[in-house]
Amino acid sequence: MRNNRNSRIHTIYEVVKNLPAFTLADISPIEQDTTYLKILLGRYAKKGKLVRLKRGLYVAPEYIDRLEKTQRFNGYKSFLANLLYEPSYLSLEYMLFEYHLLTEMPVHYTSISTRKTQTFQNAFGQFNYHSIKSGLFHGFTKKMIGGFSVQQATKAKALFDFLYLRQHLLFDATAIDALRINTDQLTQKDKKEFRSFIKQAQSKHLQDIGKYMIEN
Repeated sequence: MRNNRNSRIHTIYEVVKNLPAFTLADISPIEQDTTYLKILLGRYAKKGKLVRLKRGLYVAPEYIDRLEKTQRFNGYKSFLANLLYEPSYLSLEYMLFEYHLLTEMPVHYTSISTRKTQTFQNAFGQFNYHSIKSGLFHGFTKKMIGGFSVQQATKAKALFDFLYLRQHLLFDATAIDALRINTDQLTQKDKKEFRSFIKQAQSKHLQDIGKYMIEN
């Protein structure tokens, strides 16, 4: 019996070391004793044989090592930002920096979701999720990064999301200027898209902020 279980553990590890992430459900067909599996995964995480991404979600260090050797790790972390909290897409400071609208490199991964505000911390960083109403949950595209499909805001949507969540703090031109947004990076197409998001928000205050930002 013990040898059979050890054999199944070996089989489990051979499977998961090739997965970008896995849950208990992914390996339960190999070992039906879920109580034992929970203990096993917890033990392996403590020993460093697995990396815990969030409660119930893991990845094998061997998988991460392969990504780092092939320079695909950054793409994986962006993919992970989508995976940890669904539905979501990368936006706000993270994407504004990627688009050169902000010059200060963000410390955390920042995303938008229709679910409640949430934060996850793991070995790969801090992943912050900000809530937006479902009617504004669009304006993102899928991009292949290092072989991973990643949902990320367009330039215009990243800026809109950033202002939308801060509008209550932006009462005058001084506060808006303090954001230090490099609007020179916005094309006419970006500005048109940005205006469409502002219109959808149906906020006079946000309209005033947007008009000041892209016309001054």
